[in-house]
Amino acid sequence: MRTRMILFPLIIFLIGILTGCARAPNAATDSIVVVDDLGKEVRLKAPAQRIVSLYAAHTENLYSLGLNEEIIGVSDSESFPPAALAKPSYSFRGDAEKIIAVRPDLVLARTFIANNYPDFIRKIEAAGIPVAVLYPENVDQFLLYLKKLGQLTGREKEAGALVEEFNARLKKADELVAGIPLQERKKVFLETNSDIMTCTPDSNAAFVLAKAGAVNVAADAKAVKQGSTIAPYGLERLVANGRDIDVYIVQKGEMNKSRVEEIYLRPGYQVIKAINSRQVYLVDEAVISRPTMRLLDGITLVGQILYPERFKYN
Repeated sequence: MRTRMILFPLIIFLIGILTGCARAPNAATDSIVVVDDLGKEVRLKAPAQRIVSLYAAHTENLYSLGLNEEIIGVSDSESFPPAALAKPSYSFRGDAEKIIAVRPDLVLARTFIANNYPDFIRKIEAAGIPVAVLYPENVDQFLLYLKKLGQLTGREKEAGALVEEFNARLKKADELVAGIPLQERKKVFLETNSDIMTCTPDSNAAFVLAKAGAVNVAADAKAVKQGSTIAPYGLERLVANGRDIDVYIVQKGEMNKSRVEEIYLRPGYQVIKAINSRQVYLVDEAVISRPTMRLLDGITLVGQILYPERFKYN
């Protein structure tokens, strides 16, 4: 009888192992697993509660998910929202030990950092801190990226709501643009860098132009290098298309600090239709290229420039 009493619990335990009912407390199946843009599995035992964000778009999207106290550090190039400016800042060009010292349970980086500062990333990971390298280059990737952020932070429901909001507002923009005959749509050149660079047709900026009802004059532009969304265009091609450019939009940011009056005075620009009709506009890079919910604001802003009678919604 005593032998049976010993064997019975042992048999039950073994059956549990075979059927998967008995699992180690920290087994991989209990972890949050997200594959980042390097194809690397980022594993967390629980939603991140101490996050260092090394890219302004990550920071902005974390706030959009309703996070604040969980963000213990941000990049040194933050601009929005205002609350982010009060957070301690860290640079990927600096010492990784400074980030390790604050004991984050997740560091968010982007592919530029991983490609150009691999030792920085390796040091953080060597300290046992997970690093998720994420950078959505287009809108489809952006919506998937929001879901990944939601998984990593335990905000799946909020991420789903943001995706729904994004798609709903895109539908509204589509409805506004649908009524504009193709032959009446404004032809636009977007300058991303002051040396007459533009955006690639698969970029966030090109998407914003299209959703705002613009015809992208530089839709055939090729990337300056593989993986980049910046494309060289040059004065010769610009002038060749000059008579067709109704509106000249300048993406203003770190890579382009041009002023409107300066653009009107550029040599050779006088053949451009938009120059003669005084249709040059500056648009903040953060709302036209940065992968955040504010791309929707960028669509509205560009739409109001091109078709003010149609884009009247907020």
